[in-house]
Amino acid sequence: MIVFKVNHKEYAISVSEVMSIEKWQQPTRVPGVEPYICGVINLRGVVTPVIDLRKRIEAPGDTITDETRIIIITHQDIEVGWVVDEANDVITVEEEEIESAPETVGKDGRQWIKGIVKQGSRLLNLIDSEAVLNRKSSLAAASENVKK
Repeated sequence: MIVFKVNHKEYAISVSEVMSIEKWQQPTRVPGVEPYICGVINLRGVVTPVIDLRKRIEAPGDTITDETRIIIITHQDIEVGWVVDEANDVITVEEEEIESAPETVGKDGRQWIKGIVKQGSRLLNLIDSEAVLNRKSSLAAASENVKK
C-alpha cells in the first residue's frame, strides 16, 4: 500500500493502482469541468487530468508545499493524478489487517473509504479509488477539452 496524507489524515491505496508519484507541478486549468478537477498536466507526453483530492473528499485546506505530491493512477484506461499533501510511505498489508469502515464514519465519509487498515496503533483510511473517480465523463472531458 502507498500511504499518503490529506489534511493531516493518513490514507492508503493499493500499489497496484499507482503508476507513479510525482512532485507538484501546476496544472493547466480546463473550462467546463467539475470544481475538484484542478486541470491537466503533460506527464511524459500524456495529457493527465489532475484531481484535488482534498476538494473531492471535502477535506479543508488548499496549501501547496514542498511535500505536495501528485499520485498518478490508471482508472478505466485514463491516467489521473491526485493532489495529496504528501506521499512518502509504502507498507505491506495483510488481508486480516483491513476492516470495513465503521458506521461512525458517517455516510459522507464512508463513500470514499473502502475500509480501515489497522497496523498496531496506526489506523489508515483505505481509499476507494472507484468512488473518488466515479465521474469518468468529467475526467475524459478534461482530457478532451485540452486537445481541442
